[in-house]
Amino acid sequence: MPRKRLPARLWLRPADHDREQTWIILDGGKQYRTGCGPDAREEAERRLVEHIAAKHEPAAQRARHPSQVLIADVLSVYLDEVAPRQACPAKAASRIGRLLDWWGTKLLSDVTPGSCRDYTASRKRGGSRRDLEDLRAAINHHAKRDLHKGYVGVELPAKGQARAHWLTRDEVARLIWACWRHGRAVRLPKGRSSGTIIESEWHDLRHIARFILMGVYTGSRSGTIFTASIHAGPNRSFLDLDHGIFYRLAEGTTATNKRQPPAPIPPRLLAHLRRWRDKGIIAQHAVEWQGLPVKSIKVGWKHAVELSGIQKKIVPHTLRHTAATWLMQQGVGLWEASGYLGMSEQVLKDTYGHHHPDFMRNAAIRIGQNRNAKRTLSLP
Repeated sequence: MPRKRLPARLWLRPADHDREQTWIILDGGKQYRTGCGPDAREEAERRLVEHIAAKHEPAAQRARHPSQVLIADVLSVYLDEVAPRQACPAKAASRIGRLLDWWGTKLLSDVTPGSCRDYTASRKRGGSRRDLEDLRAAINHHAKRDLHKGYVGVELPAKGQARAHWLTRDEVARLIWACWRHGRAVRLPKGRSSGTIIESEWHDLRHIARFILMGVYTGSRSGTIFTASIHAGPNRSFLDLDHGIFYRLAEGTTATNKRQPPAPIPPRLLAHLRRWRDKGIIAQHAVEWQGLPVKSIKVGWKHAVELSGIQKKIVPHTLRHTAATWLMQQGVGLWEASGYLGMSEQVLKDTYGHHHPDFMRNAAIRIGQNRNAKRTLSLP
């Protein structure tokens, strides 16, 4: 069976003896230069969007019937005009690439409930709902531009069950210590007891420990933690260690529905951050690997969970669930907790409110009392 073709994507090509690190576009087994170094990820993402858009130029006819419009035209307009303004243009471009592979040769009139279900069935690894949401947005944008007439509906698959796993304080401690204590064994150089194995002082998971502390203490999303820096600058969220404020929205980026309000840094985390800075453990970012900001912790996270022995199915986003749960368990009011997390009060109440010590407590107490008993507790 032939290997499934992957969509166009970015790859940070490592440095070689005659060239520096650079972002490369991989597409169809070929490599395309972006001319962007490792620090110019945002520009590389724009080049990726332009590369995918350039593969197909839509016809500039207006008010056509859906049976005369290629879906590739619709997606190309969306990729040119909307995707570059999104928070993660590269991810948007990747989703559009998947849609083009399956829908590109079809007509807008071919978008039916049946074809949407067929697309969902073709995505063995899931993610079809998010892709089809992009397809729906692209069709709506195309219609708003008066490039086709009539209504074209997109049927979305049912939402998966929300993951609201959270960690206890003991489990977080186990996870952190597993990362902090883990060391790599190395072989001595030739000529010095060749073949002998010694325990290295190089710990390869301590950046994961710092990520965990940032996650549970601030409740921030992974992307915000990756860009968190002790020095203000473009495309960075700023940890103001002098005044103890975490400015989560990266400088130069536009606010989205994923709220990132400024919030005070908890005293314990602030003490850690200042110590890491003063001892030179971190140079620029709170989570670094060999002096460079981290973009992903998938491999390290999986290893850390295995070492900790935690049996729950947890992902990095579990730390945000954990922070929200802990705030509710501590009895923090909904308004204050939602503002700290960058989350709506309704979502916080619906998803985590049952952890609050006052959750329906008054009802539980009064149901066994006579009607003249005084009210004792109420929800915040």
